[in-house]
Amino acid sequence: MQWESAEQSGQGMKEIDHKPRVEFLWFQDCPNHEVARQLVLDVIAETGAEVEFRDIDASDPATAQALHFPGSPTVRVDGRDVDPHFTDPGDYTPRCRLYRHGGRTSGVPDRAWIEQALAR
Repeated sequence: MQWESAEQSGQGMKEIDHKPRVEFLWFQDCPNHEVARQLVLDVIAETGAEVEFRDIDASDPATAQALHFPGSPTVRVDGRDVDPHFTDPGDYTPRCRLYRHGGRTSGVPDRAWIEQALAR
């Protein structure tokens, strides 16, 4: 939560509404990015979360490097990857990404991870 001081508001301390920033980063040649985008949008709609949604094409190597893009699709909420086991690979070459959850490998993040990230 963010708070506004008496100096800022003139009314004492009060909570400032925080809209989570959801970043959806993808690579043009990734076969999973459209399904993953729809999953993210469905979760946002189903939870009723008010978010700032950014859809980012990271196909350009310079963009991928600047955004520390670990692969497509990537979903971040307030700058934090939704995968609770995420480790930055240090290589930001545009490419597909795989996720491991529930004993299986998938080209999209787990729905529960997105829900949990929005609830933080």
